[in-house]
Amino acid sequence: SIRRDEVGTLLRKIETYEGEPETRIALQLALLPAVRTSELRGAWWSEFEGLDQPGSALWRIPAERMKMRQPHLAPLSTQAVAALKKLAPLTRKSGRLFPGKGPGGVMSNNTMLFALYRLGYRGRTTTHGFRSLFSTEANERGFNSDWIERQLAHDERDDVRGAYNAAQYLPQRREMMQWWGDELEKLQAAAQPTHMSGP
Repeated sequence: SIRRDEVGTLLRKIETYEGEPETRIALQLALLPAVRTSELRGAWWSEFEGLDQPGSALWRIPAERMKMRQPHLAPLSTQAVAALKKLAPLTRKSGRLFPGKGPGGVMSNNTMLFALYRLGYRGRTTTHGFRSLFSTEANERGFNSDWIERQLAHDERDDVRGAYNAAQYLPQRREMMQWWGDELEKLQAAAQPTHMSGP
């Protein structure tokens, strides 16, 4: 995964990506709520609520779309909401966030990966690496590891811990994800502007 001091430049490059706008927004959303790529690509607009209510936007991912077959609630930062609002006029009518020609009628797994290659990140990071980046940064900032694990929808192998963790920690995770959105914004603002060249 990329280092913290490389994140701002990556964000700048994503912002100026000259491919499909849907791909650019997909990369931004892969970073912001730190969900799995498959969960993002397969998303339906109907899973989102509160996008017009500051501080209460939520993404309800149903169990059948989750790796662990448990429904997942992902609170959304103002930055994630802003990205969704840019995407809405492009794809909302289809019902899917990222309709495409891939399996299941959604954007293919390689679309975001190849976009990262075009931006110069082949072998340096993947969209899955964005989850590791979030986990590292949130842990280093001192956020409660239960909140971080719940945000990442990691499996609870220990039954007792799993039962205890039925608690969703939504208010705490909302605060944490807003911190993450703000942090990414600061890193992007601090990075040198980039000029894309080539196809």
